[in-house]
Amino acid sequence: MFDINPGLMVWTVVTFVVLLLVLSKYAWKPLLKSLQEREDNIRDALGQAEKARAEASELLKQNEVNLARAEEEYQKIVREGKAFAEKLKEEIVAKANAQAQRQLQQAKEEIQRDVDAARQQLRTEVADLAVQAAGKILDESLDAQKHRKIVDNFLNQLPNS
Repeated sequence: MFDINPGLMVWTVVTFVVLLLVLSKYAWKPLLKSLQEREDNIRDALGQAEKARAEASELLKQNEVNLARAEEEYQKIVREGKAFAEKLKEEIVAKANAQAQRQLQQAKEEIQRDVDAARQQLRTEVADLAVQAAGKILDESLDAQKHRKIVDNFLNQLPNS
């Protein structure tokens, strides 16, 4: 069945060794080299991905800090705005009250002037009526200036009410 041929066996071993040498020199080294490069590239990519993840995590933390600062600033601005609005409201109310007081005082002064003028006019009319009445009572024509002086003196002696 099987015949062993020593010449064929030697040539098979020699061919196998030569093929092994050729493959190791031209195929295994480049193949191992490309596998090593691929492994290095994968390690670099993983390192870069880890670095990018760490940077993203740091940016996320920084964004959270910035958001917290922005919220604090917003709250501060709102508080200042409310305080300013309250102060402005108080100033406006104070000015309005002061204006109302001034107008009220002016009105009181004007009323007092009108009352004084009316009193003076009433005195004058009363004096004229008194002179006329005295003239009719005495049934003689007295000097109007003397009568006026008498009535004015009498009216000045009356209390001012």
